[in-house]
Amino acid sequence: MTAGSGVLLVLLSLSGALRAHNGDLTARETCKAGFSEEDYTALISQNILEGEKVLKVKFSSCLGTKGTHYETNSMDFKVGADGTVFATRELRIPSEQVAFTVTAWDHQTAERWDAAVRLLVAQTSSTHSGHKKGKKNAALDPVQPPNDTLLPWPQHQSSNGLRRQKRDWVIPPINVPENSRGPFPQQLVRIRSDKDNDIPIRYSITGVGADQPPMEVFSIDSMSGRMYVTRPMDREERASYHLRAHAVDMNGNKVENPIDLYIYVIDMNDNRPEFLNQVYNGSVDEGSKPGTYVMTVTANDADDATTANGMVRYRIVTQTPQSPSQNMFTINSETGDIVTVAAGLDREKVQQYMVIIQATDMEGNLNYGLSNTATAIITVTDVNDNPPEFTTSTYAGEVPENRVEMVVANLTVMDRDQPHSPNWNAVYRIISGDPSGHFSVRTDPTTNEGMVTVVKAVDYELNRAFMLTVMVSNQAPLASGIQMSFQSTAGVTISVMDINEAPYFPSNHKLIRLEEGVPTGTVLTTFSAVDPDRFMQQAVRYSKLSDPANWLHINATNGQISTAAVLDRESLYIKNNVYEATFLAADNGIPPASGTGTLQIYLIDINDNAPELLPKEAQVCEKPSLNAINITAADADVDPNIGPYVFELPFVPASVRNNWTVTRLNGDYAQLSLRVLHLEAGVYDVPITVTDSGNPPLSHTSIIKVKVCPCDDNGDCTTVGAVAAAGLGTGAIVAILICIVMLLTMVLLFVVWMKRREKERHTKQLLIDPEDDVRDNILKYDEEGGGEEDQDYDLSQLQQPEAMEHVLSKAPGVRRVDERPVGAEPQYPVRPVVPHPGDIGDFINEGLRAADNDPTAPPYDSLLVFDYEGSGSTAGSVSSLDSSSSGDQDYDYLNDWGPRFKKLADMYGGGEED
Repeated sequence: MTAGSGVLLVLLSLSGALRAHNGDLTARETCKAGFSEEDYTALISQNILEGEKVLKVKFSSCLGTKGTHYETNSMDFKVGADGTVFATRELRIPSEQVAFTVTAWDHQTAERWDAAVRLLVAQTSSTHSGHKKGKKNAALDPVQPPNDTLLPWPQHQSSNGLRRQKRDWVIPPINVPENSRGPFPQQLVRIRSDKDNDIPIRYSITGVGADQPPMEVFSIDSMSGRMYVTRPMDREERASYHLRAHAVDMNGNKVENPIDLYIYVIDMNDNRPEFLNQVYNGSVDEGSKPGTYVMTVTANDADDATTANGMVRYRIVTQTPQSPSQNMFTINSETGDIVTVAAGLDREKVQQYMVIIQATDMEGNLNYGLSNTATAIITVTDVNDNPPEFTTSTYAGEVPENRVEMVVANLTVMDRDQPHSPNWNAVYRIISGDPSGHFSVRTDPTTNEGMVTVVKAVDYELNRAFMLTVMVSNQAPLASGIQMSFQSTAGVTISVMDINEAPYFPSNHKLIRLEEGVPTGTVLTTFSAVDPDRFMQQAVRYSKLSDPANWLHINATNGQISTAAVLDRESLYIKNNVYEATFLAADNGIPPASGTGTLQIYLIDINDNAPELLPKEAQVCEKPSLNAINITAADADVDPNIGPYVFELPFVPASVRNNWTVTRLNGDYAQLSLRVLHLEAGVYDVPITVTDSGNPPLSHTSIIKVKVCPCDDNGDCTTVGAVAAAGLGTGAIVAILICIVMLLTMVLLFVVWMKRREKERHTKQLLIDPEDDVRDNILKYDEEGGGEEDQDYDLSQLQQPEAMEHVLSKAPGVRRVDERPVGAEPQYPVRPVVPHPGDIGDFINEGLRAADNDPTAPPYDSLLVFDYEGSGSTAGSVSSLDSSSSGDQDYDYLNDWGPRFKKLADMYGGGEED
């Protein structure tokens, strides 16, 4: 390429280059998946060989890079598994730069992330030319720029004076260390255009960190072009910045095209590794071989993982307990996988280990790296490496015969495995000594003991003892290589105790068959019981327990059953021809025992019941052609002692056969009808003889009361006819009516007599004749004054006297006072809480008596009866009056006063006597 077409590159050192950072910062960054940069830039030569590496991209997925795959949209460049970008073939780059996209995707979550890659072509000839021009212009500049000046905009004038447009410069990235201590603002670089010699130029920067959040991280002097960083940088907060520099004249017109500035924050080791958990829990089976995986611990470092600052290494600090070895586990320094390194893990000795894990960055350098610790708790899980063993080789127990669901022995075992786990839970099995399955061994879930239980009753007379062999095992099989112990079997001796068993009837229910009607005292059968206690000398006695008809008798010694009455098959105690009785057999053991047996007697029918006719009463019309009577024969016996039956009329009296005839319909039914053309209405007793088919046959003559009556056209008896048929004449009917009338008359007279008696009872309450009753003649007046001579009332006579001695000395009574007397008040009776009904009358009487004797009882101004009328009364004495005297006083005027004074007139007026 010619020199005229080259690109001028100027790379100057930063002001105050990289400084050492000695502080231990505590910045932390939350893991976020993605590329470390949004875009990557690298300088490459124009000619590239196949497989040549051009740059390396960094991607973090927070879970490692094992599941991350890379791809590009360029056919010329690919990305390796470690993020290295290389050429797929030999290339010659014809253009100034190559741009393509790198994509990272996780095959588990299918997430994708993109980053832009720009490869800039470096041309040496152009670079030399640019340097020369830059130096020349600098010499003409009256103010020499410092050694950190960038000339991103080259001159645009050729040697012949013609101006042509050249390509812009590409500024290499600016590296800034994080956590710088300043002072701030700290100059990074100076940017200037070669046109500032001709016109004043203003410089500015835009982008994230300048005019976009975070704001004002970077600033630029608009006149000199010096760019500064204003505060310490934190790579964990943001790793790179992309700014654009602008040059305009004083009027704001663009002088140069904007250029890109890439600022990278250099990582410092300011973050310790952080474990995802402070406590990790893992487990490993006891007896595991060395190299068995246990668990994985993980620590993340927020620093750059591509540098030693973020490379974490693990190691075990301590192990507790240090048994059987102090190094039972080891850890992979890079992956954090913990594995066993020694044999001898035994849960019965050590159930849990506590391991302290340390994570250190700087690739594990303890002198320069930062460290952190976490605890790994490793539980040794149980395996069935200890077979259960009986604590003794023999056990003993006893059981009463005929008992079930009874624990007769407890078998104790010892198992050193983890309690209440399948490796510890015992399972018992009887391997010999119980062919009939009388016993079962159940496991107590709490104590793990074996409970020998009777599940099938044992009989002392058959087996007096059992010798069992029991084997114990676990629910889980034994671990590989572990054999059963000889102590896993034991012998169990069980003795059977003899008890008094109840006698039993071998044939229960026993059924016998015989004809009914056997005479009393007939021996029917022997119903004997058996005593199962063969080794006890006991006697059995028999008695009746249930004999509803009291027909049977049993011999108390031998159980022989005989009849005590005649057995009747037609009895109400027979059900389906069977009579059932229950008997009791009891021994004389201690305590005595008894058993019951049932005897069923099937009675065979004999012809001992004559047939009967139904119905007993009937009616028929006096004309034979109208209707007939259907009769039925019934027999309490059963076949063959029942029908067919023979129906016939007796020969005596002869009128029966003359007036009636019987026609057989079938074996059980016949029809009775009139033989004559007309029979007088009335009630007739018709005898009919019926004979069954038994051997020998039985006959019976039944009387049927037949009412013969006149009938209407429908064949029904008329009312008059029914009465006539009943045998009542006109005289009888009249007599019945007269009796009814007399009965009603007597009832009416009795009612009238009762009413009169009630009236007389009320009338006798008056002692005098109503005409002589003067109660209605006595009037009550409100004035008590006398005549004209007694019009001046002296009210002082009604007041309380000055001296009350003569009043108080009188007998107790009701007195009139104007004020409440002062004195002891009488005690009124107290009503009981739960009074008796008989006490109510006494309570009322006592209350009335107390109220009458109470001078303090209100009202005080009531009109009462007074016995004090004052002293010196002008009223004359009335003691001289004599109701029986016959003085000169004339009382005839009383006759003129009306009927109300008639009684007085009769007594004193000497009127006419009735």
